[in-house]
Amino acid sequence: MPDAFDPYREKLVVETNTVWPDEFDHIEPAERAKIEARLHAAPQTAAQLDYVRVHSGFCRQITVTAADVAGAV
Repeated sequence: MPDAFDPYREKLVVETNTVWPDEFDHIEPAERAKIEARLHAAPQTAAQLDYVRVHSGFCRQITVTAADVAGAV
């Protein structure tokens, strides 16, 4: 189950990661970069957001969904 957007954890984010499911293999790297930048700039809009605990804080991990890709169009 994805995490809810958490302003407290956001202040402790030291890494970001974007997971691209196989269904999005057709998206060009330049377009992926735009989508990733948009999602990480406004993580509260991501459909699937997880905060992964790392030694020095949190890693914000966003798993891209069809809704996220559709929002990029």
